[in-house]
Amino acid sequence: MGLTWQDIEDIGFELAQAHPDEDPAQVALPELLRLVTELDDFEDDPERADEKTLERIAGAWREEFAAR
Repeated sequence: MGLTWQDIEDIGFELAQAHPDEDPAQVALPELLRLVTELDDFEDDPERADEKTLERIAGAWREEFAAR
């Protein structure tokens, strides 16, 4: 099964892998929504995303980015 909106940490990891040179602190939420839904393993409904979920994903991505 692919990634869903509940897979916050996994999505953050996948974004860090897919966009290693992108600073997640500079990505606006509409752009983040696009990047998430374009991940190969993402299978959830884009319409189900909300601001809180996107902010949590951005936080997980920032953690991955800082860990490099």
